[in-house]
Amino acid sequence: MSTETTELIDQARSWIAQDPDITTQAELSALVEAAEAHDESALSELRSRFSGHLTFGTAGLRAEIGAGPARMNRVVVSHAAHGLGQFLTEKHSPRPPSVVIGFDARHNSDVFAKDTAEILKAMGLRVVLFDQVTPTPVLAFAVRHLDVDAGVMVTASHNPPADNGYKVYLGGADEGSQIVPPADSEIHRAIMASHETVSASTLPRSHDYDTAGQDVIEAYQSATLALSQTFTDEGRASLKICYTPMHGVGGDVFLSLMTNAGFSALHPVGEQFTPDPDFPTVSFPNPEEPGALDLAFAKASAVGADLIIAHDPDADRLAVALPLPDSAGWQMLSGNELGATLASAKAKDAVAQGKDGVIGFSMVSSPIAATIAKQHSLTPQDTPTGFKWISRIPGLIFGYEEALGYLVNPETVRDKDGISAGLYLACLAANLHWEGRTLWDALEDVRSEYGGFASDQISLRFDTMAVASLVMDEVRNAPDQVFSSLAIESVDDLLTAKRTGAQANLIVFQLSGGSRIIVRPSGTEPKLKVYLDTLRPDQETADRELEELRVSVSTAVEQLLQRSTRS
Repeated sequence: MSTETTELIDQARSWIAQDPDITTQAELSALVEAAEAHDESALSELRSRFSGHLTFGTAGLRAEIGAGPARMNRVVVSHAAHGLGQFLTEKHSPRPPSVVIGFDARHNSDVFAKDTAEILKAMGLRVVLFDQVTPTPVLAFAVRHLDVDAGVMVTASHNPPADNGYKVYLGGADEGSQIVPPADSEIHRAIMASHETVSASTLPRSHDYDTAGQDVIEAYQSATLALSQTFTDEGRASLKICYTPMHGVGGDVFLSLMTNAGFSALHPVGEQFTPDPDFPTVSFPNPEEPGALDLAFAKASAVGADLIIAHDPDADRLAVALPLPDSAGWQMLSGNELGATLASAKAKDAVAQGKDGVIGFSMVSSPIAATIAKQHSLTPQDTPTGFKWISRIPGLIFGYEEALGYLVNPETVRDKDGISAGLYLACLAANLHWEGRTLWDALEDVRSEYGGFASDQISLRFDTMAVASLVMDEVRNAPDQVFSSLAIESVDDLLTAKRTGAQANLIVFQLSGGSRIIVRPSGTEPKLKVYLDTLRPDQETADRELEELRVSVSTAVEQLLQRSTRS
């Protein structure tokens, strides 16, 4: 047996010794036994699991559940809790800090949340643990509502069923937003120090923490319900809405909120309503994925619905689909189409109330958002991707990112919130319905008032995050060669240019005529994303130019992948 193999097996045995979970203990023990018998696949799997520790970044932790430092498990979570506790204790000394913890219905979410509560409480923190599954927006709300120093949400959002994750929010001056640098690296250092100095099995634990539940959920619903007062209540009783929480935890909270707002023609997709960590009716629990809304389409057609509202499993993202005017089919609005519709409505609300403020949007979202803001004498503000940046914009009225993230109530929640956005959108649709119009008409109004806009995305999925990084390096090292057939006016690498006070791992290609290409790696998945945007005086021209751009960029991306593979 080689020295490398011996060291790897020793690492695995040390891990087993501190693992409180008999399932992952047995899983790793079986791999060790197979590796000792010279099973190459087992050795390869051990190398993968012990290739390094999960990095705690601005998205927290997120990975497949399994044994080892490169997976999500109770050992990793225990050290994450211990490191977070050290970070908060040092930051808030001499007083004890406070934390609220929520969890969704994924595998082990409740276990990870309880581990976190027990370890933080034993460290002297004031801890509040939700006593039931909770949508992410409710946890984000709870950080401000309970006036605590931090929040932890155990969720992998819309990732595959095998995954789980760990998000951190900060209270106080951070106002309940997700962490940003340098807090992420400081927490990571504390977590790594925990891994290096103490065994997870010896970390003290206490069960003497507080709990929260329906009282906080009702407070969230009450604060969110105020959004409906922006609109008249006409059309709410007759607007037929088909709804799916995608096997997630948003269903009860959202339907209760909608009922309290006066919507009575609600038709949930029964097969997807009860939380289920295996997401049995979808291959990928993300409303953007092909086939994810098929059951909703069928239900909506059967009941003659006017629109479909869908949430991802932790209910921080919102998807909306509408019946096609000239056929029996359905079409989901893109993130930019829905974002522009909401931005226009929120901007007009602000003007009507005599408010100044900011329309915020991520750099990869359509530039139509800036046009909408300027036309209403509001301030446009772009940020790096992620609501951790958007939610921190001073004077924010509305924020969105094209990946189905919307913030319509920054006074209540400082994160994307699919539940409040769903209510606001439904109220807008109800008023239109009362007038004999639809959200298609609202979208056409946007294009008539602000100009034509079109967007698309090419998403490249790889086996590992490392491969995505290598391809991104290829773009960064020779940007002039990537889209050489196009008329590129400028290239802006946001990893070095600080346009908004924060670096971003993306490269912007501005084309002559106003079109735009953006390339960036996903922060949570092994993907590289290429964003295409056009902005023109009319929609027909915007659509035509987007199609031409899509063809050219697709060819260029294929060539890029060939070069990256060869190198």
